[in-house]
Amino acid sequence: MSFSSLTLAAAALLASATSAHPLLDTRATASVTNANTSLTLIYQNNLNATDDVNHIGAIVLDAMTQTAGAAACAAIGETLLTQAAIKSHSSDFSYSLSYLEYAGQAIPGQQFYVQNGVLVVPEGTGTVTFLPVLSGNTPLPILCTQSSNQNNAGNAYATSSNEISVASGGNTYVGYRNQKSFRFEGIPYANQPGRFEYSTVYNQTGQTIQATAYGQDCTQAYNGGSGEDCLIMQIQTPYIPKAGSTANLKKVLVSIYGGGFTGGSSGPYSGLDSGNLASREDIVGVEFNYRLSTLGFFAVPGTDIKGNFGIGDQVTALEWVKANIAQFGGDPHHITIMGESAGAGSVRALLGSPPVIVNNLIVGGVAQSNLGGGRDLGLGGNYGTTFSSYLTIDQSYAMAGQQIFQEAGCNQPTLDAQIACLKTVPAQTIVNLATVARYIVQDGTIVNDEQLDVTNKNGSTANVNVIFGTTANDGASFSNYPSSDIISESQGLQQGLYISADYAQSIIDSGLFPLYNTGNLALDTFNVTQRVATDNTFRCIDEATVYAGATSGAFKSAYYYTIDRTYAGYDPNNLGAMGLSSGPTEPGYPNGDPELPYFRLHGADLGFSYGNQDPLRDPQDLMASQLISGYYAQFAKTGNPNPSLAYLQVRGYRNTTTGVAQSGPWLPVTSKTGPAKTLDFPAPTVQFPDMPQCAFLNYSITYYMDGGS
Repeated sequence: MSFSSLTLAAAALLASATSAHPLLDTRATASVTNANTSLTLIYQNNLNATDDVNHIGAIVLDAMTQTAGAAACAAIGETLLTQAAIKSHSSDFSYSLSYLEYAGQAIPGQQFYVQNGVLVVPEGTGTVTFLPVLSGNTPLPILCTQSSNQNNAGNAYATSSNEISVASGGNTYVGYRNQKSFRFEGIPYANQPGRFEYSTVYNQTGQTIQATAYGQDCTQAYNGGSGEDCLIMQIQTPYIPKAGSTANLKKVLVSIYGGGFTGGSSGPYSGLDSGNLASREDIVGVEFNYRLSTLGFFAVPGTDIKGNFGIGDQVTALEWVKANIAQFGGDPHHITIMGESAGAGSVRALLGSPPVIVNNLIVGGVAQSNLGGGRDLGLGGNYGTTFSSYLTIDQSYAMAGQQIFQEAGCNQPTLDAQIACLKTVPAQTIVNLATVARYIVQDGTIVNDEQLDVTNKNGSTANVNVIFGTTANDGASFSNYPSSDIISESQGLQQGLYISADYAQSIIDSGLFPLYNTGNLALDTFNVTQRVATDNTFRCIDEATVYAGATSGAFKSAYYYTIDRTYAGYDPNNLGAMGLSSGPTEPGYPNGDPELPYFRLHGADLGFSYGNQDPLRDPQDLMASQLISGYYAQFAKTGNPNPSLAYLQVRGYRNTTTGVAQSGPWLPVTSKTGPAKTLDFPAPTVQFPDMPQCAFLNYSITYYMDGGS
């Protein structure tokens, strides 16, 4: 068990620190360390932010005498938890402490020192009892209060009473805790690279790093808060092990943001914050920045500028995590990556990246709304194709090479002079040019192949567990809403998909995408175009990928989903103004009625994926958030998204227990028809959607499913 019998000297908990929050410059200078005890933050998190005021948590310290425990709590700015507080939240503490026993962090019938007594959680009763303190000299784990009530990434900040220092890699990292997790923000994971140079793992030592505030975003168009010194990461963890200990390490989920490789952030409003997952599901969450646009993906033939600097940053971040995450409570040998949109494209690239495979950096990958793209069957150039089929350096340079030099004013007569010139152009100017580089390329080191090889067990793909899937209407974010004066379905399809009249007619004649007549021709034809775009750009290649990878043995296991409950999302057509991105607003549903028709847009699933959904439009939103985020967390823990009944019961997760029972197991893909999950509450098992439509639209699915023949 992690609650060791070593006595804690309260004075050893204190180390100097300074404020990283501009409003708190006058606070006391004190920071807790893990030199002599582990710290576990327990909180019964139901993912309903509006209900957080009705719950309290606690900090569990290793075993010591009651007197030493009282001093230890005082040293972290807290007190021994009172019996009255526990009684008023007995259900929360019963479940939280029973889980510690279930997880192996406490023995059956474990006793804990609290104020003026000893707490016992009788097994399986859902209650707590108290015993008198006979002597107070027997070492027992300590329950301290946890007074921080900052309940999300947006309102969390460091204070004198919530900081904590952790030593790792020869440095000291000063983080803090909010209501739900220990948080470390703005950690430099790489030495700042030169422009158009690959990053390396941060190797400075002897530093005290204030990991209490987010760093700047990587330079991107029209973002005044971005810059090139941006390779930082965030960590959320429920557990800080005692210094030097590797006991009870938690599984790690590393999240990668999307944004078309031209924008994005791991900051507080990225949607990727894992603080809720850390507390509810007992995992460690990590998010990081990587370089974007031309600064992250410029490639020049015949030079050392081979592109993929942004993907290289992702590899560097994973290397840092593997080397350091144990000190933050994470298991360095069990890291799962998860990304949405370009983040999913990153997951796909990393699954085939030699440095990732050779160094065993990951055990699993989740690709949400990966852009795959299909062959050009009349749809014109498919935007999604380059996210899954990688250009050569020459091809990338032809699309975004000399154009960038010329637009930047680097018109020198030699290539070397042009490169030297571009290195002096302000970063913001470069990413604001009309032409930018955003393409993953076959650089020969980070990415070797044209595409992920899922047809060969002994090929160039990481043999790990994967989940792929899409929102139900991903393509609605990549289709053009037609003008209101269209007079035919064909005209609407031409406008919506930028296709010829002949190809529009072939879609109509296929009968595979029927027009649902609501009386609004523009809306009805958009509904067809988004379905075509969803299949052609997202669904078909992902269904093919998981089938081929599962049946060839390239993946250990592969799961597929379509998420049917979302909120807002990427909305270039301003569908939200029409009540078409979250459900129509009506009495009782000020944020939209999710039981009425709306489009499940690209990127609209993140709130449900991470348990951060806000607002909750109806009770089903909360239950879906609990169920869906639980699937992903369980996958990060075991490589299988199905939580056990024993786990759900000991945690008191009644809604998820019901949802799992009503949904049935999420089964891995085993055939050309799936199976798959429709993620909602409940989450029914289905076959792959739109198989005939994929056959009509997209050759790649036939290619993969026939083993590449």
